[in-house]
Amino acid sequence: MKYLLYVIMGISFWACNAPSQNTALLQRQIDSLQAQLHKTYKPGLGEFMSGIQVHHNKLWFAGINRNWALADFEINEIKESLEDIKTYCADRPETKSIEMIGAPIQNVSTAIQQKDDAQFKNSFKILTATCNTCHQGTKHGFNVITIPATPPFSNQDFKAPVEK
Repeated sequence: MKYLLYVIMGISFWACNAPSQNTALLQRQIDSLQAQLHKTYKPGLGEFMSGIQVHHNKLWFAGINRNWALADFEINEIKESLEDIKTYCADRPETKSIEMIGAPIQNVSTAIQQKDDAQFKNSFKILTATCNTCHQGTKHGFNVITIPATPPFSNQDFKAPVEK
């Protein structure tokens, strides 16, 4: 019995310390997956900013039409995009400036929650000015954002739905 125990321990010790035949195969799989990961699409800062610009426009028309549910949706889409920029564009120096937009975004959000027309319009103007300040500070001053004059889409009604 003692002999059998030594044999089992010896085999176990050898099995745990012997190089696995699968090690090379596993390493090749890891290398292949890492190569694929490096080739996957990662949205650039411009794609995120274009999306934010659309939401900024829709936010304005939702707010001035007192469609507070849509305005709330749009401000949250902007917040989500800003968070995505921090995640996917962390290597860009411009990302460090994103924090300056936090207070203006929160002020617009508060106006929406309070359903306050005047506060919404004022906060939105400050938000827009902050966008431009950021663009200037990051050497993108050529990209000037304005208060929207026309809705971005002709197939969306920005008026608040009539409650029944």
